[in-house]
Amino acid sequence: MENISIENLFNNLKDNKSTSLRDHINLIKSHWLKVLLICLTISSTAIVYSMMATKIYVASADVKIAPPRTIFDAPVTINPLKLESNLIANEIQTISNPSIRIQVAKALTDTFYGLQQNHNFKLILEEGTFNKSSSKLKSEKEILSILSRVVGATQRGNLDFIEISAESPSPKEAALIANLYAQAYREFNLAMNRNQITVIKETLAKQKDEKRNQLIEAENNIKEYQLRGGIIQLDAQAKALIDRVADFESRLNTTKIEMSSSRGFLENLKKELEQRDPSLIRYLENKSSEPYLQQLQTQIAQLEANRDLALLDNSAAKNNPEVIKEFDNKITDLKSKLNESIEKYQKDILASSPEEIKQLTMRVFEEDIKYQSLVAGSNQLSQILTTYEEKFNSLPTRTLDLARLERERAVFEKLYLTLEEKYQEALINEQSIPGNVIIMNTAYPPDSPAKPNRTFIIALGLIAGLGLGLGFVYIKHFLDKTIKTPEDLERNKIKFLTWIPKIKGGKNLTGGEEFLMLTDPDNIVGESFRALRTRIQFSKPGLNIKSILITSSAPSEGKTLTSVNLAGSFARDDKKTIIIDCDLRKPRVHTVINESLIPGLSDYLFGKSIFENIVRMSKLSKLDFIPAGTIHSNASEILNSKKMISLIQKLRELYDIIIIDSPPILAVADTEVISNYVDTSILVVSSNSTEIEWTKQAVDLLKHGQSTFLGVVLNNYDFKFGYPSNYKYHGYYYNNDDSKKSKKKFGRKVKKLH
Repeated sequence: MENISIENLFNNLKDNKSTSLRDHINLIKSHWLKVLLICLTISSTAIVYSMMATKIYVASADVKIAPPRTIFDAPVTINPLKLESNLIANEIQTISNPSIRIQVAKALTDTFYGLQQNHNFKLILEEGTFNKSSSKLKSEKEILSILSRVVGATQRGNLDFIEISAESPSPKEAALIANLYAQAYREFNLAMNRNQITVIKETLAKQKDEKRNQLIEAENNIKEYQLRGGIIQLDAQAKALIDRVADFESRLNTTKIEMSSSRGFLENLKKELEQRDPSLIRYLENKSSEPYLQQLQTQIAQLEANRDLALLDNSAAKNNPEVIKEFDNKITDLKSKLNESIEKYQKDILASSPEEIKQLTMRVFEEDIKYQSLVAGSNQLSQILTTYEEKFNSLPTRTLDLARLERERAVFEKLYLTLEEKYQEALINEQSIPGNVIIMNTAYPPDSPAKPNRTFIIALGLIAGLGLGLGFVYIKHFLDKTIKTPEDLERNKIKFLTWIPKIKGGKNLTGGEEFLMLTDPDNIVGESFRALRTRIQFSKPGLNIKSILITSSAPSEGKTLTSVNLAGSFARDDKKTIIIDCDLRKPRVHTVINESLIPGLSDYLFGKSIFENIVRMSKLSKLDFIPAGTIHSNASEILNSKKMISLIQKLRELYDIIIIDSPPILAVADTEVISNYVDTSILVVSSNSTEIEWTKQAVDLLKHGQSTFLGVVLNNYDFKFGYPSNYKYHGYYYNNDDSKKSKKKFGRKVKKLH
């Protein structure tokens, strides 16, 4: 069978304009058993699956995402960035971070060992083959793989809430996994938000310990010096100078430490920004290094240094407090101008930055400004310290050694105290950062499983089974190229004679039972053969049809049954009829008539038998027949012999009707030979068996012969399940025993056909 494209399939559907709702109903009705079997199979599978499927429980924990803030946050001059729409998507992606998964897997394992309740754990346990009590914990790799499959995170509507859900055959295990994931995600988020402060805190702790050790060493040096006989104490002037030098040197070192931390943090921010947009780095560097900003920072650093000098001079500060106040006013005024300029530049930067990196851009700019301010302050402190170094070095030689030791101790002491203070500030600031993830709802073990939804699965199986059954029927119907109804013949412009209904019993009938015109002539099948006889008689007015060739396109299409019963129909019409079995390869006429095969036609043609011996009488009056005889391999040659032609001519003189049962025309060439010396030919096709292409080829071959092609008989046609539009071919059948019932059943609608 040729392949049919989807386009052709739909074209066939479109072209079949006569199909109605009743046609579809009858199509389904004719294949109801297949639909039922498919539907039952799919439905049964769905029912078995729904009953045997493992119960899956789903537990969920809710977390809220908020912008991170600390208790030290001051009111911002610029509107803070709102929670970006893609922030939630980024956070959902963060939840699937391998670090979080590893942390959850470790916590889940620790909980398992801590509880020792194997019955509450299903996913992470590998049950024993024969004994469930021998279950063991799966490997870390397997647990990580399982967590990646059973845990999901989704946003709740348009809210800043993320639902973390976990699936497990155990409700307690599902709740535990969801809660562990929420907690691990919160800790991960907190660590990320505290990362900057944590780095600073750790740096300060390291430097604080270092300066404390240096301070202890400096104090020990002073003690050793004094034990060696050095001077015990310094005068007031030397002490004041040492305090000032130590104070400024401590400030300078603190500033350098802050510069180092700021520079490292700034470099990290710039690397991150450069990965996203390298062009912004140069733009920010140009903005932060503009002369006006640097000038303001330098002036502020100078005023602060001069103010500190004035504060160190106690007499000047007491006698002239207005000087300190003037310094403070100037510093405040300059800082105000600096903040205005910074705010303006920030607005420009935010306006030109892409939406997703605005916050990072602002942090880079602010840190760069902070670093520039520290550099300016360091320069001013270095200049002041240089001035005091000259005064310090001018101390008397005997005093200078102890002064240097005292200066070193004082510097380390002040620096250590400053670092200790900043360390404590960093420690408090780190703890004050709450992160931007808040666990709103913890997960609880669900009471009922979420999967499988048995009702839905069974309903889906029923619908799918019905759909697949109907789909199978329709696809099979429209892809099937066999002839099903008389319309299939008419649609292909093939002349249709009549149909022979499907005989009850079908292939189980014995040979004698197939001779229906003898055993049961008044049933519906007998009426069909009478209808065929009538159409043959009136098909060619003016033409005396005596010899009729009956053939088929392929074996087992009902040509022999048609030949014998058509001959019986003519005989019952008081026509002296003879049927000749010309299928010398696989003869069946003798089987249907229930007589012997030999002697027969082939024996007569080969001269092994005489005419009188091969012509036999049947059990039906006025019906004789000639069996095929001994089977020979050269059937075509003997059928095309002059003796065969003479035999046909002789039979014409003796009989009113000659029916010739020939082999399938597409199988062998015998039928083409016989068709040249008969009056007409009829092709028998079987419903739902004979392909339309075979029929076309057979019709073309019959039309090439000398006889007149009369038309096609559709055999084995199941009119009960045929299309309603085909009821016009339905006969008006009745028998002697049940005539009223038959009349009521078939009605007047088809009376005029036969």
